[in-house]
Amino acid sequence: MGSLQGSPGRGGLGLLILLFLLLLSPVRVLPQLCVWYGECGVASGDKRYNCAYDGPPIALPEDGYDLMQELCPGLFFGNVSTCCDVRQLQTLKNNLQLPLQFLSRCPSCFYNLINLFCELTCSPYQSDFLNVTSTIPYYDPVLKENKSSITELQYFIGERFANAMYDACKDVEAPSSNVKALGLLCGKDVKDCNATNWIEYMFSKDNGQTPFSIIPIFSDVPVHGMNPMNNATKGCNESMDDSTGPCSCQDCAIVCGPKPQPPPLPAPWLLFGLDAMYVIMWISYMGFLLMFFALVFGVWCYRRRHFVSEYTPIDSNIAFSVNSHRDNGKITCGERLGERFENGLRMTFTSWGAFCVRNPRPVILFSVVFIAMCCSGFVYVKATTNPVDLWSAPSSQARKEKEYFDTHFGPFFRTEQLIIQAPNSHPDTYAPYPSGADVPFGPPLSKDILHQVLDLQDAIVNITASFDNETVMLKDICLAPLAPYNNNCTILSVLNYFQNSHSVLDHAIGDEFFVYADYHTHFLYCVRAPASLNDTSFLHDPCLGTFGGPVFPWLVLGGYDDDNYNNATALVITFPVNNYYNDSRKLMKALAWEKEFIKFLKNYDNPNLTISFSAERSIEDEINRESESDIGTVLISYIVMFVYISIALGHIQSCGRLLVDSKISLGIAGILIVLSSVACSIGIFSYFGIPLTLIVIEVIPFLVLAIGVDNIFIIVQTLQRDERLQGETLDKQIGRVLGDVAPSMFLSSLSETVAFFLGTLSTMPAVRTFSLFAGMAVLIDFILQVTCFVSLLGLDIKRQERNRLDILCCIKSSEEMSGVQRSESILFLFFKNLYSPYLLTDWMRPIVIAVFVGVLSFSTAVMHNVEIGLDQSLSMPDDSYVMDYFSQLSKYLHAGPPVYFVLEEGHNYTSLEGQNMVCGGMGCNNDSLVQQVFNAAEIGSYTRIGYAPSSWIDDYFDWVKPQSSCCRVYNTTGQFCNASVTDPSCTRCRPLTQEGKQRPQGKDFMTFLPMFLSDNPNPKCGKGGHAAYNSAVDFINNKSEVGATYFMTYHTVLKTSSDFIDAMKKARMIADNITETMGIKEKNYRVFPYSVFYVFYEQYLTIVHDAVFNLCISLGSIFLVTTVLLGFEVWAAVIVSITIAMIIINMFGVMWLWGISLNAVSLVNLVMSCGIAVEFCSHVTRAFTVSTKGSRVERAEEALSHMGSSVFSGITLTKFGGIVVLAFSKSQIFKIFYFRMYLAMVLLGATHGLVFLPVLLSYIGPSVNKAKTRAAQERTRGTERERLLYF
Repeated sequence: MGSLQGSPGRGGLGLLILLFLLLLSPVRVLPQLCVWYGECGVASGDKRYNCAYDGPPIALPEDGYDLMQELCPGLFFGNVSTCCDVRQLQTLKNNLQLPLQFLSRCPSCFYNLINLFCELTCSPYQSDFLNVTSTIPYYDPVLKENKSSITELQYFIGERFANAMYDACKDVEAPSSNVKALGLLCGKDVKDCNATNWIEYMFSKDNGQTPFSIIPIFSDVPVHGMNPMNNATKGCNESMDDSTGPCSCQDCAIVCGPKPQPPPLPAPWLLFGLDAMYVIMWISYMGFLLMFFALVFGVWCYRRRHFVSEYTPIDSNIAFSVNSHRDNGKITCGERLGERFENGLRMTFTSWGAFCVRNPRPVILFSVVFIAMCCSGFVYVKATTNPVDLWSAPSSQARKEKEYFDTHFGPFFRTEQLIIQAPNSHPDTYAPYPSGADVPFGPPLSKDILHQVLDLQDAIVNITASFDNETVMLKDICLAPLAPYNNNCTILSVLNYFQNSHSVLDHAIGDEFFVYADYHTHFLYCVRAPASLNDTSFLHDPCLGTFGGPVFPWLVLGGYDDDNYNNATALVITFPVNNYYNDSRKLMKALAWEKEFIKFLKNYDNPNLTISFSAERSIEDEINRESESDIGTVLISYIVMFVYISIALGHIQSCGRLLVDSKISLGIAGILIVLSSVACSIGIFSYFGIPLTLIVIEVIPFLVLAIGVDNIFIIVQTLQRDERLQGETLDKQIGRVLGDVAPSMFLSSLSETVAFFLGTLSTMPAVRTFSLFAGMAVLIDFILQVTCFVSLLGLDIKRQERNRLDILCCIKSSEEMSGVQRSESILFLFFKNLYSPYLLTDWMRPIVIAVFVGVLSFSTAVMHNVEIGLDQSLSMPDDSYVMDYFSQLSKYLHAGPPVYFVLEEGHNYTSLEGQNMVCGGMGCNNDSLVQQVFNAAEIGSYTRIGYAPSSWIDDYFDWVKPQSSCCRVYNTTGQFCNASVTDPSCTRCRPLTQEGKQRPQGKDFMTFLPMFLSDNPNPKCGKGGHAAYNSAVDFINNKSEVGATYFMTYHTVLKTSSDFIDAMKKARMIADNITETMGIKEKNYRVFPYSVFYVFYEQYLTIVHDAVFNLCISLGSIFLVTTVLLGFEVWAAVIVSITIAMIIINMFGVMWLWGISLNAVSLVNLVMSCGIAVEFCSHVTRAFTVSTKGSRVERAEEALSHMGSSVFSGITLTKFGGIVVLAFSKSQIFKIFYFRMYLAMVLLGATHGLVFLPVLLSYIGPSVNKAKTRAAQERTRGTERERLLYF
């Protein structure tokens, strides 16, 4: 006793030594005992129970060594004594095939998983952590002895092991499904999956794979005398061995580092907390007002001091006055050149006008022959209705990419889609068996509604159309990815979870008390694992669509919240139909079927279903219908203008001469000339094979009518105000008048023609085609007006002089009158006596300048806020069924359009380096193609990429692994042997060696790739690439090399034009970055994104540049032509250009105020408004430059008096009547882009041309050309009239 107490040091040392020895000794101190060995008894189907056995491990026969080394190398030591026989090992291998296909891309994840199953199946220490809780007797007929079959056991698993295994696997992707692999293996949605319920699901008898119940119990400490299995694990960022690396960034978030963050949005440009442009323009405007009114006040004070009369014009001291300064100042070379040019034009048109009046019949005949020759081109006329040709230039990037995609992979399929709601149905609640929270089901997911929808779906499948005496059904044109092995059409529908079968939908398992599983159970499983071939419930029904591919829930359900697909309030059914590249006959068959499809759904009536639908041809059909329905509106618009023109041209002297002085026939002739010029333009370009577009047909007649009618009014009204000189004949009078006005007409027409022809430099097909046809129409209109119309005018004056009635020219009026009297219209007198003097008073002019500069400042401030794009619903008639479809689409759709990242031909996929640049699995570059698209999907709110890409190359690598049963060949022929084939001559493609486990390279890569792409998915191998990737790889050189390939994903939901534009911009940015990081820029191939909408929205990436370019080209050409035709009056041309620029800027202001977006249609209208603005500005400006009055104010007043009435009646009043009619159109596009923009065009043009421009000229107009003044005096010398206007 004392000795023990006296040696505490030695006692403590002994305890330490004991502990040290325990640490050095093997962990397993308990005896090796099994709980089972071998298989006995059939559980169900081909699944068998294991035999209860409580003895020591048994040495594994040598024929099982390969399997043990392949599956459980950790147990392959010593004499390989295990608790499993060869048959159990084979069963284990078969059961691991599904997880192998999805998880083996992350080796450490699969290592942990296989560790879990190896310890369960074969561990020699089974009794440590397995506890058998239920058995049934079994008689072995072979050994003739009684045994026990295990029907339930407990598996004690360490929590640390379970969590580590889950952490290593939770990020692994399933490339063909765009989802996490655990979503297919956990029995729950990924977000609800964790270590515990994943393992519980794998060991549950209800999953359809496990023959008996295995109850996992999780603990890190001994429980009930059992030591939980807590083997060492590998993290996904760790290598399994020297030959494998860690999992890829795509499959392991730890490897990636922090999740990518979207860049911050650019900060808005603000000053004082407000939009900077608003502040800048406000300050600029205030500064302008201060300076301008200070200058006006200063000049007023100066005038009061130096001049007697306060009414003397502000600038009279600096103006050139003919009367008071007749000989002052030397005529410059420029003035003399201008006068000679002006005189040359006047003399040319004077002679020509006289010739046309003297020889009316030859001139009219020649004009008619010319028109007939041009119009004969109508034989070759073609109209472009294909939206791609309308909106996308053949040389554009998107068009080239579309051609590349269509050529290598086939054109993007045609889409027929239905969105179905059940307004009369109520939400349903499902109570899962045996326990669980109630699950609400949306109204369209009740079984009754699903049956009705299935009936509708079957009826659509059976729709028959006729084309060229052939019957066309959906099966003849649909997308069938597994044909000819499986000819079922691709139907993206929730009913495909039930194999489009009423009996499968009704399939239920239960008894008289409970329903264990029914369509609710199946639906909830399938939305989590759409590629599953067994729902693992009591039903064991497949989820995979009958066409061989998965049906993703976000494509077939709508109106749900988050990922709660069961809350869906709408069903989406999509029928992809083949699109045919350069095969018009097959395309016509598809069109014929689509026509019947639309007809069927329009006539379909089911009070329980509300259906919105669209076919591929719907938009084009509805645009054509809209054009036809609006023909009436457009015709009424033109008739209103025609009637006004015909009446307004005449000037009635008295009621008795009403039918003599009216000019209805001349007005009709003038209108016919205008329309003939449009027809000639169309005919000429039809000769050259240039197709018409809808914009040409709708816009150009309106444009040419504006320009042409203005010229008609100017000629006729000038002649009406003119007095025939003594001894002057009619031909000379009309010649003289034409000499005065034709240069002004020539100025405006040539300016517009050159501006429009230069507009053909635009890359936008709609703008280019419009500019081409408009330029030619305006030019021909001018030629016909100075030839045919002048001759007709001469004939009409002769009729009037002979007192013959208008229209009925054979009948003579009873009221005689000698000759045609000079007359001035009420409008002319209003402009001359009231409007012009009032507008140009000293106090009104500053107000006009202040108001117009204010409006300009406002428009400049807001023009950057004009939206870009064209909402496709605007192109539809108000009563179109497609409008309802668009509305439902934006409301219920949960996935955007598919987007393909195409890697062009030229990449080497057979080398390890080339593979690493592209793939997303283990060993792939962290900046590979697949990884970068995956990263983009992580920040989808910024990049607009919604899902990880489906990657054929990663699935191929998983498929070809020797551990998998997917890739097998007949050892006799070398031909592919499908995994579902049971044949001993089928051997794995690659040996189960270290080298065989590596990725195939070189010749091996190309040997097995065609097999992968021809393999159909089946229960033994879900990775077959036929359905998912058949068109993703384009083989070249007789299938000896891989050419172009694509990697598909989806955009996020895109609703507005700005969404679509941004999605395309971001996708291109991603593709450009991939091209750069792959280092392939110099190798003449690249990565580009392709989606079906890019070809329509690409124009908006450059539309601001195109708008600036086109409008600047138009303004520049107008400036040059105006400079020349005004007799080199540069300053006058500058003023015209400034005024037109103001009109254009103010058009942008109106667009912002009125919600008109910038697109091809509005850009055409803006280019057109340049042309119409020339009409409003050029005539007044030219009248100002040729006026010989003393001051600028007087010259402006004279120009406005004489030209203002013609411009106002010729354009403003004419157009106003026609425009108002457009407001009653059924078409949104007419109301917004034609009624609103035309109205703005005419009102802005009229106010600037007839209000602002005269005031501006009165302030800073060019000085009088002294050479022109003296020439004018010479021409009037000896006459009784002192005409002060020569134009």
